[in-house]
Amino acid sequence: MQKSRSPMASTTIEKQEFSEDEAIWENLRSAIAASSGFSSWQLENELNPTESQENIDEQVRTYLRETLETLAY
Repeated sequence: MQKSRSPMASTTIEKQEFSEDEAIWENLRSAIAASSGFSSWQLENELNPTESQENIDEQVRTYLRETLETLAY
């Protein structure tokens, strides 16, 4: 017989999973932002490589989307 989780336990697990996902994204974003491919993409798109962390986050997301679209083509 399986015990059901309390709403409190479920919330704690969800927060922990979100925290782990956020840490993974931060590490991935940092690695991508430091890559030569990303630097070249910034130059091609005339973007400032010293933007705020929030702007870098958006740039990395755009870079990934465009790269995946190119690969899917």
